[in-house]
Amino acid sequence: MSQNRARHAGRGGERHNQHVTVARAGGVERVVNALATSWPRRAEAKPAFADVVETLLGDVHRYLVLFTADAALAEDLAAATFEKAFRSWRRFDPRRGSEKTWLFGIARSVALDHFRSEERRRRREERYAREITAEAEPFLGGFSSELEAALRTLSAGEREVLALRILLDLDAETTARLLGIGRTACSMRLARALAKLEERMVAHADA
Repeated sequence: MSQNRARHAGRGGERHNQHVTVARAGGVERVVNALATSWPRRAEAKPAFADVVETLLGDVHRYLVLFTADAALAEDLAAATFEKAFRSWRRFDPRRGSEKTWLFGIARSVALDHFRSEERRRRREERYAREITAEAEPFLGGFSSELEAALRTLSAGEREVLALRILLDLDAETTARLLGIGRTACSMRLARALAKLEERMVAHADA
């Protein structure tokens, strides 16, 4: 009579080589490695939302300030970012990425939604290109007036990659993922922004 039986492959307590042998009718046997089963990953501990706010609020605000070149607008967008993040916090899965990457993704989405709904991106870039004045109100404390004037001549996309890679010191892979572009394109955009910024600063020094 056929009956199910179990055996261990190997001796000396080598349980990592454990197999299960199942005898079936007709003498056909199938060997199944019992330890090859993929067990579900244990969920990583999720930090408290209040701790995330305390840790990342400053970085999110600085990112939005440099992205939008408008301190008042950046405050509004930062508030909207954390409000949206709070509503989505239950769905955040730390196994899919860090809180920082997740939160900056929301901040970027909020900013782009604002630009699209208000159609301000195009008008803002055109205004910066033709109305650069020494009396312009500083939009980020700690920058010289010359550097701020040079930053205002860059596109929003160029300012954004500078904010992510230089100001916030994110790595190239994370920055590319947040921008929704390839790593090579991200590096090219950064190089172009830095080259333009240097060109503007040199022109200002020679003036």
